[in-house]
Amino acid sequence: MNPHTVLWIYIVLLVIGGLIGFLKAKSKVSLIMSVAFAAALSLCAAHVIFQPYVADILLAALLVVFGMRLAKTKKFMPAGLMLLVTIVTLALRHIRF
Repeated sequence: MNPHTVLWIYIVLLVIGGLIGFLKAKSKVSLIMSVAFAAALSLCAAHVIFQPYVADILLAALLVVFGMRLAKTKKFMPAGLMLLVTIVTLALRHIRF
């Protein structure tokens, strides 16, 4: 699978997660942050930002955020799920099939 395809799938899941957080918990921060990170990752996936490590840095930052939220809430949903999805995304971007 192409690393950019993996990134586009992750971007869609990230925005969906932010929308669910907004609709269920009225969390504007969740929506704003998911859209902001999705926009930055979209620039990487669309080759506007040419350095491939920028997307990895953004994904690593999201790993930290989701890890902190999981540690704080001790609930798998949604932070734990997004932590796993982010780990899989990072792995798939660097594994060549």
